[in-house]
Amino acid sequence: MDTFARCFLLVFAELYVGGLLALSIPPFHEIERGFYKSTASVYLGAGCIAFAGRMALLLRSSSLTWGDGIEMFLWAASLAAGGLYLRALWGDEYRSRARLYICAWASGVAALALGAQAFRLGPALSIETVLYPVSFIVSALLLGAVTTGMLLGHWYLIDRGLSIEPFRSMLRFFVAMLAVQTAVLVINGGLLGLLGAPASVDGLVELFHAHTSLLTVRLLLTPIAAAGLAWMIWKTLQIPQTMAATGLFYIAILAVLVGEFVARFILFRTSLPL
Repeated sequence: MDTFARCFLLVFAELYVGGLLALSIPPFHEIERGFYKSTASVYLGAGCIAFAGRMALLLRSSSLTWGDGIEMFLWAASLAAGGLYLRALWGDEYRSRARLYICAWASGVAALALGAQAFRLGPALSIETVLYPVSFIVSALLLGAVTTGMLLGHWYLIDRGLSIEPFRSMLRFFVAMLAVQTAVLVINGGLLGLLGAPASVDGLVELFHAHTSLLTVRLLLTPIAAAGLAWMIWKTLQIPQTMAATGLFYIAILAVLVGEFVARFILFRTSLPL
């Protein structure tokens, strides 16, 4: 009964996990600490929204499992470590800060992977057990890459002397994750059709017959529109013009974010990780 709400909240959970991981791309010692403070706060807020929504759904549920309990424990551990990491950005204890950062994203990835198992159609010993968490984690990385790119672009309005190379690094990471997600979409569709459980095959048939428009919109937004915007950002940074590139990153966020919501609606209708 709560599948639609879980699919919706999944986007916020992905943004939190992917955003934390994307924070490792810009060079920490070349950018003022304020960037990491503000950006980590945004991602921590997204994680808190996902956790609060998931907890509300569990409190209304009449059937709780051990998997639900472990998943929520992992989310709580990730958010606690993320909050302590954010606090540590105001100090100089770099070793404890690094440990907290690793704990935050690692437990977040584990929670995301465990939660993905609730959506799979096949048994535990099936290809779906691997494909679902891989798909969700790659989507998280793509969301984190495009969002961190946009937030970093804003930092150039504050730090006028910042080198253009961190911005280019974020763009390269965004393009790499976009290519990986495109490959995952193709591989997932092929493997589910060949090796998936009967329910997954039925879901693919339903997708191509009853939900063709959803799939078309999903592909047009991400990867097609997002790839076009990435090319425009690359050309803009060759000038270089960081303000224009930041504006293009804004549009890229819309393409990726709306594409991800469409993908989660496909997940709701067909239970397929696309």
